[in-house]
Amino acid sequence: MPPSPLRRVAVLVLEGAKPLDVGIAAQVFTTRASMPYEVRVCGAEPGLVTGGDGLSYHVAHGLGQLAWADLVFVPGYRFPDREDPPPAVVDALIEAHARGARLAAISTGAFALAATGLLDGRRATTHWHYTRALAAKHPLVNVDENVLFVDEGSVLTSAGAASGIDLCLHILRGDLGVAASNHAARRLVAAPYRSGGQAQYVPRSVPEPLGERFAATREWALHRLGEPLSLEMLAQHAAVSPRTFSRRFVEDTGYTPMQWVMRARIDMARELLERSQWSVEQIAAGVGLGTGANLRLHFHRILGTSPSEYRRTFTQGE
Repeated sequence: MPPSPLRRVAVLVLEGAKPLDVGIAAQVFTTRASMPYEVRVCGAEPGLVTGGDGLSYHVAHGLGQLAWADLVFVPGYRFPDREDPPPAVVDALIEAHARGARLAAISTGAFALAATGLLDGRRATTHWHYTRALAAKHPLVNVDENVLFVDEGSVLTSAGAASGIDLCLHILRGDLGVAASNHAARRLVAAPYRSGGQAQYVPRSVPEPLGERFAATREWALHRLGEPLSLEMLAQHAAVSPRTFSRRFVEDTGYTPMQWVMRARIDMARELLERSQWSVEQIAAGVGLGTGANLRLHFHRILGTSPSEYRRTFTQGE
């Protein structure tokens, strides 16, 4: 397969920028041989930008980089509900979007995107602490406080800092496929996939070890996707009743247990389509879906395309 065309990523650092949010996009899309991205960090103008949490940033580039970029990240910043970014920043974001660039906000960076009007009438999220403030300040935005990230195509938003990693890996999956996303996750020592629908903040009245046990059950299931898996088997591994397991699983992931298993199987099928020469029938058997017809049915339902078409997008030019 020929190398993917280079994609240009700008990380826009605003006053009060949160250090972890800035670092996430810069590190996930770091310029390296295995990643077809070039990353440039910029500000409203070149020079020193006062950040949050006692850190400042010296950026080499100004807003002109937004005219260069294919993907623009806006990291979160302090006190986003107090005032909008400078008009020049808002205008540059609007112009970048009009030119075809994707705009992605991490945490409170969603306020900067909302200031452009590009989130009006669309779903969006931000850090749970600021969801009500975002809805109050920008009432035309459909704020969803119960998700890790929202992908509206050309504009994407994520919740608190760690979910910025989930958003970045989601973008990688769309750009380069599951294999590349999983490789980046391993490099970051991060979970390879958490769905955007997973709850970002759920108050709990149960002991934390139960949550750890459920995480262990998900890990156990991921290593057995080619085998029969049922709700009863998963609940037995977690040592709780099927009813308790199902209820808590939805709270933790946004999916029922068997929906999650199906999506995990489809993800495994995607990676095999990208990296192996297995036939669709072989892949279906290997991921626990039995037949090629069954794989095609669920693949199309979840991804809106066929396994053959999906493979073709990753083998063009071979």
